[in-house]
Amino acid sequence: MEITAYLSALTIGFTLGLLGGGGSILTVPALVYLVGINPVLSTAYSLFVVGMAALVGAFNNIRKGLVSFKTAFVFAVPSFIAVYLTRLHLVPAIPESIITIGSFTLTKDITIMVFFALIMLLAAVSMIRSGKLKASKKRKEKEEEFAQKFNYPLIIIDGLAVGTLTGIVGAGGGFLIIPALVLLARLPMKLAIGTSLLIIAIKSLVGFLGDVQSGQLIDWHFLLIFTTFAILGIFGGGYAANYVSGKQLKKGFGWFVLVMSVYILSKELLF
Repeated sequence: MEITAYLSALTIGFTLGLLGGGGSILTVPALVYLVGINPVLSTAYSLFVVGMAALVGAFNNIRKGLVSFKTAFVFAVPSFIAVYLTRLHLVPAIPESIITIGSFTLTKDITIMVFFALIMLLAAVSMIRSGKLKASKKRKEKEEEFAQKFNYPLIIIDGLAVGTLTGIVGAGGGFLIIPALVLLARLPMKLAIGTSLLIIAIKSLVGFLGDVQSGQLIDWHFLLIFTTFAILGIFGGGYAANYVSGKQLKKGFGWFVLVMSVYILSKELLF
């Protein structure tokens, strides 16, 4: 079972490195269905894995000058607060049994997985349509020659929303952050991707800290090995990205995530 888990970690990391995002959405399903870890603990583990993986990517983008620290700070503060409080207070406060209808009981675990599947649906649509977003945002200006105009109220609201979603499902939320940085902070796409990785890294690790402080029991041995395999996969995917066109792969992966989300919904609600 552990071998299967570590192979899935390699796959997750490889997808992240190859596509620049999206692979982390598979972390929770892999931990729940392949390893047998309960959804609440799986979302906690996912935050750590996603945070460390994004941190590797963020350092690489910082080295290339593709991170806007000012934008990261403006967006990240409300997001950090939201994800930390969600993991420390909101998730533990969800009752184990929410509602019973006939022979069906909506439990905390089912609720988290159904909500996660809905987020996967959004991520899938985002990846399938990502080419359209990039095409609509092509500019001739150089990346150092843009004027930032912050829509502070919307950025704060978006940061709070993304932080809360990240806290509940344990995914990075890049498919929500990148459009916000492009549309609300007027960042060029490459700079938005690099800045997003930094936000995801710190936000996810802050959320994981909330789990640790809430008393969640962490199997550090398994988690660190799983994360190491994911990071190794990132380097492999990054190397493969030099030889493979990521545009069609990302769309194909989006359809795969769509199928996975339907599978999770049917498994949790129908079987």
